[in-house]
Amino acid sequence: MDMADSVIIQYDEGWKEIKETITKLQSMLDSDDIKGFTKAEYVKVYTVCYNMCTQRSPNNWSEKLYQAHGETIAQYLDDKVLPALLEKHDEYVLVEMVKRWKQHEIMDKWMRKFFMYLDRYYVKHHSHPLLKESSLEKFRTKVFLPVCHNFVAAVLSIINKEREGEVVDRHLLKDSVAVFESMKEKSEIYREMLETPLLASSRAFYAAKAQDWINQETLQSYLIKSEAALNAERERVDNYLVAWTKPKVVEVVQAELLMKYETTLLEKEGTGCRCLLQDKKSADLSRLFRLYQDIPDGLKPVANIVREHIIKMGEDIVGKRETVLDRFQETKNPKDKVDPMDPSFVQSLLDLHAEFQSLVNTEFQGHSLFQKALKEAFEVFINHDVGKVSNAELLSTFCDRILKTGGAKLSDSEMESNLESTVQLFSYLSEKDLFSEIYRNHLSKRLLGNRSASDDAERSMIAKLKLRCGAQFTVKMEGMVKDLLTGDDLKRAFKEQFKGSGGVQAEGALIADIDFSVEVLTTGHWPTYKMVDVALPETMTECMQVYQKFFDGLTQHRCLKWVHSLGNATIKATYKRPYDLQVTTLQAVALLTFNDITEWLSFEEIVERLHTDEEVCKRILHSLSCAKYKVLTKDPVSKGISRTDRFKVNESFQSPTRKFRIPMASLDESHNPKRVEEDRSIAIEAAIVRIMKTRKHMAHQQLISEVLSQLHFFKPEPRVVKKRIEHLIDREYLERDTERSNFYKYLA
Repeated sequence: MDMADSVIIQYDEGWKEIKETITKLQSMLDSDDIKGFTKAEYVKVYTVCYNMCTQRSPNNWSEKLYQAHGETIAQYLDDKVLPALLEKHDEYVLVEMVKRWKQHEIMDKWMRKFFMYLDRYYVKHHSHPLLKESSLEKFRTKVFLPVCHNFVAAVLSIINKEREGEVVDRHLLKDSVAVFESMKEKSEIYREMLETPLLASSRAFYAAKAQDWINQETLQSYLIKSEAALNAERERVDNYLVAWTKPKVVEVVQAELLMKYETTLLEKEGTGCRCLLQDKKSADLSRLFRLYQDIPDGLKPVANIVREHIIKMGEDIVGKRETVLDRFQETKNPKDKVDPMDPSFVQSLLDLHAEFQSLVNTEFQGHSLFQKALKEAFEVFINHDVGKVSNAELLSTFCDRILKTGGAKLSDSEMESNLESTVQLFSYLSEKDLFSEIYRNHLSKRLLGNRSASDDAERSMIAKLKLRCGAQFTVKMEGMVKDLLTGDDLKRAFKEQFKGSGGVQAEGALIADIDFSVEVLTTGHWPTYKMVDVALPETMTECMQVYQKFFDGLTQHRCLKWVHSLGNATIKATYKRPYDLQVTTLQAVALLTFNDITEWLSFEEIVERLHTDEEVCKRILHSLSCAKYKVLTKDPVSKGISRTDRFKVNESFQSPTRKFRIPMASLDESHNPKRVEEDRSIAIEAAIVRIMKTRKHMAHQQLISEVLSQLHFFKPEPRVVKKRIEHLIDREYLERDTERSNFYKYLA
């Protein structure tokens, strides 16, 4: 059909037909009986609207229909919706608002269906707001904003009731918040109209709660209530608020309940953080950590208290050791004798470390602040030496007890655990180089005396030290172990070469009759040992000559030096019955002096026969005549050895075991203090030169700080570093700046 032949619809006529359907829609809304429209009814209205909008001007009614759409909605909101809301108060305003908003959404849906052609063409071509936007704007300005204050007050009132433990309609709250989210520019509307008042209300609510709780509750109960409040707020947001509100409301609760009163809570008399630590309240400490971990710097005061508590407990252990040693110094009763190397002190430190390491890893979830607190605390008292024995020596001796045969009887897993714990204590030592020196002496005695309980454990311990201090720290220890592995090959080659008959038949027979073996050690790897001159029996001398010839045949670049103080021997002795005496080489030489001699030998005669130092001879004779196994008799009987004493074989000697070891006091110190100081001086000077070579020009204080930061195995006093700088200036490695005396220059 041609448009010219179609019937023109006048505005009043067409609008009357559309208005009838809209009135029917409004009646449905007023009666809460929303059935909607049939397809025929909807199509009829849509067609009228379509025809009115597609007629040629001046009969195109698109603009008037667009205006009528908005005016109709506005009129309904003014006449029906707003008055109904103004009549309601408290939570009833929420019920009415939610109801009216849902009705408005239904009305808007049908109105857009009726006027769909406007959205498609008129609105698009004239840059007007879409029908949905126009409808939303009408609801926002005519209904929402006028009652927003009461609406928000009702929401906050119900939330506070829920905080007080009352049961509320969460679905109503969720629908109410959804009204805010549905408004135009919803984020701004929600933030300005609801979130800001909500945060202010939350702050006031929890400020009042905190004031009540801080005076009435213990720290434990306060933390429980605070955690419950935080969890409730998070759940509240998840249930009916907007997700981005969660961190804000949590921050408010944390500020009012936790941050504002943190110091008061932690120092609370009788129930504070120190009491939790003292009473080992794991659950409460874990809760304390959880509550403060998300607060900026919230854990620092807790970590400080933990550090101070550990220091106090560590110093108590150190104080007990001081008391025991002081009592020992004052008493003359032999029964009160105290072993200065008693492992109980180290074991107490290990137990303390295990306790707080577990606390840090479990309750404090391995947080770096508490790891640092643990480290700083132990560094305070682990470097507090008591008496003449340093803690470095105590730790090394403790390891020695674990690793040597006859020491602490532990399973492989227990040994590994103890070594790991000890190495953790070692990591806190400032004098790591001193520990290294002492540990190498202990290691050498275990290796050379076949006293290691487990080769795997020895290697494991070295690996643990290497992991913490680097390869440079353990290179000598690894070399010692390697020497013994290489020594096994040498022993096999030596026996194979000289067994049977050959060019050295006499020596070969000698070797076959006597079980003689040599440990070849690399001088640079092993500790420095005291060289003892002693008149060896002919048998030993011949054995040494045979081995010297064998070794010279292997290499011309290495020189053998015999260290008799490290040797071991097994002497077959017959008293009332035969015994196998396991002794050192020096003890063996002394015992062989009494072979076939029944009369007394004076101390001076023994010294002359051994051709050795008197002090060495005293130690040898003391071990043979005054210790547990008195294989020699001394006259007169006393605890010490003097030059007037005389000795002979103890013919009445008896032992329950055939084979036993006779220990002898070491001729070497546990470490060489002079050598340690020399090594430290070299390390300090090397650090100074390394730094100055890079920087060329540096201030005194800055250089001191750099040197101290680079020295990981010991912590020298600044005056010691200054002294090494002076030495380097004297040797023309450095010079003072002529213009500024506190600056140094590097001399290439």
